[in-house]
Amino acid sequence: MIKERFSQVKNYLLLHLILFMYSFGGIFSKLASAEKFLSPEYICFYGIVIINLFVYAILWQQILKKMSLTAAYANKGITVVWGLVLGRVFFSEQLSPVKLAGALIVIVGILMVVTENEQ
Repeated sequence: MIKERFSQVKNYLLLHLILFMYSFGGIFSKLASAEKFLSPEYICFYGIVIINLFVYAILWQQILKKMSLTAAYANKGITVVWGLVLGRVFFSEQLSPVKLAGALIVIVGILMVVTENEQ
């Protein structure tokens, strides 16, 4: 029982690490949008986005071997929260009460799906 629970926690941590990595695609997309179209910087930033998506796709398939699609996909909503955090850190974007309430709703929804899935 404890070993199985530890394995579940490990899988969720790995999933969230993968989703955190996926969230960086938005950062590099925004950086690319600030550059002149087809400039070396633009190409570099979008190249990073494509590599990020490629690695994410492979890791996503691997995590689906270890957990249900329902639980994994429900957790994908956490990228909204990571987007808020990364936007604040990298671009000094403001966190309004509406944005925070939306992030809270996403987190509650994830918890509801995951706990329902475990029963």
